Amino acid sequence: MSLVQILLSIFLPPIAVFLKAGVGLQLIINIVLCFFFWLPAVIHALWISAKGGPEPV
Repeated sequence: MSLVQILLSIFLPPIAVFLKAGVGLQLIINIVLCFFFWLPAVIHALWISAKGGPEPV
């Protein structure tokens, strides 16, 4: 996980999830979490960013 991904996960969680997982269920979950609670959205974004796997093309 790069420094840019960590910073995006902290300050702009939906952007970090979009860059790692693309448009899908994880992005929708993170947007809903961001509307209601900021800290769970950050935790979710860090989890998605740290999870292994290829990035979308």
